[in-house]
Amino acid sequence: MRKYELMYIVKPDLEEPVIKELANSLKQALTANNAVITEEKEMGQREIAYEMNGYKMGYYFLYYVDANDAKAIEEFSRLARINENVLRHLVVRVDN
Repeated sequence: MRKYELMYIVKPDLEEPVIKELANSLKQALTANNAVITEEKEMGQREIAYEMNGYKMGYYFLYYVDANDAKAIEEFSRLARINENVLRHLVVRVDN
């Protein structure tokens, strides 16, 4: 099983229910493709190192995921790329 760290930044001006719905849909994309979320951290609103799309703040999420193949990770990345509320996302494979 491969281990991954997934982080994404959501626009800070969204309402709480929209942020939670977005987080749930991205988690669902992982679990529906047989990935296991071992740890998740909702890091809250933080300052971004540089301005992205006119935003200086963002709402951060961090997931630690175990996956047998890259299908779940690819689906997560696809959904994060096409969602206009996600400012950035990053996927890192962690060596055992």
